[in-house]
Amino acid sequence: MKTIVAILVLAGVCVTTTAAFAVTTDDVKWINACVKDNKGAAADAVILKYCTCMNEKMDNNESQSITQWEKTHVAERKACDKESGWK
Repeated sequence: MKTIVAILVLAGVCVTTTAAFAVTTDDVKWINACVKDNKGAAADAVILKYCTCMNEKMDNNESQSITQWEKTHVAERKACDKESGWK
């Protein structure tokens, strides 16, 4: 049930975002892993928006998880913090 809710929220974020992009099955896998890694650190909607933002900033051929990648990409992390409302 939580996975379905996460996918529906992700779909909502994708529809409301100003960036035009196509979410692939692989993107959903990485975003869901990021959401799991950050569970409880902020509101679920904020975490999902943050993880989606970070995924958008990553290259499609990136092999690191979002959680690994964010540690070495501070500017992108700060931009997604701001965009998602993470406090």
